[in-house]
Amino acid sequence: MNKFNIKYREEPLVVAELSGNHNQSLSKALELVDLASEAGVDAVKLQTYTPDTMTLDLKENEFKINNPENLWSGYSLYELYHKSFTPWEWHEPIFKRCEQLGMYAFSSPFDNSSVEFLESLDVPCYKIASFENIDIPLIKKVAQTGKPLIISSGMATVAELWEAVEVASKNGCEDITILKCTTSYPARAEDSNIRTIPHMKDLFQNCNIGLSDHTLGIGVAVASVALGAKVIEKHLKLPGDREGVDSAFSLDPIEMRDLVTEVKRAWSSLGTISYGATIKEEQAKKRRRSLYISRDVVEGEEITEDNVKSIRPGLGLPPKYKSVVMGRTFKSDYKKGTPLSWDLI
Repeated sequence: MNKFNIKYREEPLVVAELSGNHNQSLSKALELVDLASEAGVDAVKLQTYTPDTMTLDLKENEFKINNPENLWSGYSLYELYHKSFTPWEWHEPIFKRCEQLGMYAFSSPFDNSSVEFLESLDVPCYKIASFENIDIPLIKKVAQTGKPLIISSGMATVAELWEAVEVASKNGCEDITILKCTTSYPARAEDSNIRTIPHMKDLFQNCNIGLSDHTLGIGVAVASVALGAKVIEKHLKLPGDREGVDSAFSLDPIEMRDLVTEVKRAWSSLGTISYGATIKEEQAKKRRRSLYISRDVVEGEEITEDNVKSIRPGLGLPPKYKSVVMGRTFKSDYKKGTPLSWDLI
């Protein structure tokens, strides 16, 4: 495959996030890759960690999720990460399947050991998750690989994003993308605030801007393209899956295919700043309104509202001249349906 880059890419990059929706089955993970390919996505993303690199095996206090509104309430953090992590020995077969199918594959590392592991697999790109965008040592480690870096913005202030970008730039990363992200699962469309995307483009002029979307459906993601998003990331699940750790806010394969289609359609619709008729609209000009003789008239007859009307098609004088021709007379006899022109008056 060609060298991975986002900086010089024209069309938006659509990324399918597999997360833990493989339900601890390698065969299901590979099936997700196949479904992503069939949907037409450009890249597949994993998450590279173990429960022990994420947290401590404790089940009380801040290590237990007790918020009833939280999708994962009742789990300890350790239990949740054990349920959702992708075993490291699966990475290579998953990445190879992606390559065979013509897709890029990369991952989100969560500590130095995962970066080193992913480097051994020669991943083309890295993603920093929202909860890690303040982990400056991790960002520095990833940036030193020299590979493109995608950073989710979830919860980060402008100052925190600025620091992350500055560290990445100073440590050798020349292709940085920031994804607007709302870290609610699922997120509400009204909390997406995608008007932030063009603002991000102004603030971080050397970065690409995109969207990591946890809302239901594809509307928010497609709308972000019109605001300049160059990367769209959405979670993918197996058909009918309700057990996957992230299935509640993931797209099924049909929705993912629709996302790819509508993102391409939205991007192609942007075009350039343009007024007037396009080449394909030139013929349509004939269907505009214009002035026509609306009944048979004779030489010397006065032009009135009764014998000249503004109708379609558009072969006569433009309607703006109607007040100019009123009261003048016809040069000769003319049939109903004759387009009015100056040489008839």
